[in-house]
Amino acid sequence: MTVHFIGAGPGAADLLTLRGRDIIATCPVCLYAGSLVPDEILSHCPDDAKIINTAAMDLDAIVAEIKAADAAGQDIARLHSGDLSVWSAMGEQIRRLKTEGIAVSVTPGVPSFAAAAAALGTELTLPGLAQSVVLTRTPGRASSMPEGETLSNFAATGATLAIHLSIGNLDTVIADLTPAYGADCPVAVVYRASWPDEQIIRATLETLKASLDESISRTALILVGPALAGEGFTESCLYSKDYDRRYRPQSAESPWSSWSHGDD
Repeated sequence: MTVHFIGAGPGAADLLTLRGRDIIATCPVCLYAGSLVPDEILSHCPDDAKIINTAAMDLDAIVAEIKAADAAGQDIARLHSGDLSVWSAMGEQIRRLKTEGIAVSVTPGVPSFAAAAAALGTELTLPGLAQSVVLTRTPGRASSMPEGETLSNFAATGATLAIHLSIGNLDTVIADLTPAYGADCPVAVVYRASWPDEQIIRATLETLKASLDESISRTALILVGPALAGEGFTESCLYSKDYDRRYRPQSAESPWSSWSHGDD
């Protein structure tokens, strides 16, 4: 028996991996985070599957359901939104399951920041503007932030910031980022990326609060950084005609020349 942790993606039912879909189809038990995982994904479950919405359950109750399935020899599909590597609470579940000797597997999913960038039609790492993306959040009731992991520290790097779970802390976000990025730094808020009711708000740090509809109070990602303007960046060397690379050597003297002709 195995608990299969599966990243269910950012919202759109067709942004589920083929591996995730196929595993779901084999599991007689499915535990899913009902507030964020669309019902359409549950259509991949077997017709007679036991489907449990964990939105109102605590960790003890979730583990109890898993142990009951384990005792019955039943595999479990454990669905979380986005990708499991960040803010999924998978770690605490796996820690409990290891002490019970219950096997687990992990299948990644499309993360929300990637879906938001796709909705914006933008690359978050543009040459000369930003070559790093920082996934972070502000302190909340569920988790505090370790010392040093502050927005002002991340802003000092000039990287593109993908700020999760923080739309309710907008005043703090603006105050902490403006000194480093400047009031005219581009910002985008993507509400429910990839869902049918997706909304995109483009602004600057100075105009963000006035631009945001008060109804957007959760399930929104804040992206900040010069790269969001989509202008003022240089072209990379990757596709330059003068760039010497393995698949496009520029001369017979190139270290890649013999490789490209299939020589040892």
